[in-house]
Amino acid sequence: MSLLWLGIQTIFRPDVLLWIAAGVTMGVVFGAMPGISATMSIVLCISFTYSMDPVVAIAFLAAVYCASITGGSITAIMFKIPGTPSSAATVLDGYPLVQKGEAGRALSVALIGSALGGLVSAIIMFLLTQPLMSLALKFNSAEQFMVCFLGLSLLTFIDSKNKVNTFISGLIGLFLGTVGMDRFSSVPRFTFGNSNLLDGITELPFMLGMFAIAEILSNIHTYVDFSAYSKENQAKLTKLASFKELWSLKWTALRSGVLGTFVGIVPGAGATIASWLSYSIESKMSKTPELMGHGDTHGIAASEVANNAATGGAMVPLLAMGIPGSNAAAMMMTALSIHGVMMGPMLLKAQPEYLSATFTSMILANILMIFISLLVARVFAQVLRVPYYILGTLITMLAVTGCYAYQARPFDIIIMIVGGIFGYYFKKYKFNSTALILGLVLGSDTEYYLRRGLKMKKYDFFRFFERPIFAVLFGVFAVLVIYTFVRYFIDKAKANKQQAVTK
Repeated sequence: MSLLWLGIQTIFRPDVLLWIAAGVTMGVVFGAMPGISATMSIVLCISFTYSMDPVVAIAFLAAVYCASITGGSITAIMFKIPGTPSSAATVLDGYPLVQKGEAGRALSVALIGSALGGLVSAIIMFLLTQPLMSLALKFNSAEQFMVCFLGLSLLTFIDSKNKVNTFISGLIGLFLGTVGMDRFSSVPRFTFGNSNLLDGITELPFMLGMFAIAEILSNIHTYVDFSAYSKENQAKLTKLASFKELWSLKWTALRSGVLGTFVGIVPGAGATIASWLSYSIESKMSKTPELMGHGDTHGIAASEVANNAATGGAMVPLLAMGIPGSNAAAMMMTALSIHGVMMGPMLLKAQPEYLSATFTSMILANILMIFISLLVARVFAQVLRVPYYILGTLITMLAVTGCYAYQARPFDIIIMIVGGIFGYYFKKYKFNSTALILGLVLGSDTEYYLRRGLKMKKYDFFRFFERPIFAVLFGVFAVLVIYTFVRYFIDKAKANKQQAVTK
């Protein structure tokens, strides 16, 4: 409690509170712009902190870090353009609600869920920093492989109506994840002599293509009813989710918050994996799995709570061991080091005010984020009333600009265009773009940690089970697979019974 009281004393000053509010606003706006990731948001804001007091700088950057993940959900829902890679799963249920004229409902669930996820992770971090630090130290390649594989294996069971197509989609994603320089042998794979592919297929440009460009191509070829964006439906666009609906999401939020926090703790996992993993688990636990991907608020909550919870989780190895849990956390480490923050076990003893300032500012930023995000979202909502022939052009320009801004590489635009054409035909022939994206995101890491773990165990896979954490994770995987098949046969039996009754 002394650390909490120190944090309150440190943060609750007029100048610090103003900078936290500014950090949240800038983070939400930057996060909502495609191509400006959480990492880039921090980069853009570091220059503001050079003349700041270290405590003020920490509070400001922590606010930017938390809010930038949330901002990505705004464009993901409104335009089917994930502002950040971790918001890609939010597109699946958020955009269908917008098409129904329920943008306000989707946004309120996403933004409140984001704030709750951040609060859950910040509180868990504050209470359990040292125990979680010990747990993170025990994760090695075997556990990291199992976390990645768990996400991949869960996703293959999402679409019960097109299991073969979903499985093929996942395999294509895994194949795309192998493109580039092999992380073990440093041998180029499937680059065909093109040096631009040595770093692999860049995820964000490909996602922009799969989601944004593919949607625009689809709307060009197929008539889409945009009456949901008309003035007559203005009330629907601004109508928020009811308290009753938000309360019905409480267990989804709790599951996703805890899961996202622990995934964030694992170095290299990050908000994107947390988001997809949480969405996958929710699709299996949902009482109405057929609604997932068609405008189910449980899907929005699962994705947004988890990816924001991962921000707090990523700070544990960063502050406790000096090991960043994600790219954004690595940038936070650079920014905090500029102000003399001592990362590692000595932080609590030598600079307790910095540790308390970090956690307290994250808690406060997530509370402010609810109100500021809703105001920003209302501005974005007005854009939906623009005629689609103008809006589609603007979305394309925004996607191209964001794609180029991501790494300032013209080749990324080519990846986005190819991804868009690929995504259009993928959707047309009822393949699962979600499975493909997750295969691309997790494929490289899954292969790397498996090969690294096998090398450490002299290529004996069964020696992985000597590690208790791996055995527990594998047990979770086994239970979920068994549950999936049992549920499949139960549903099949019910369908046969109904057919018999009908006859």
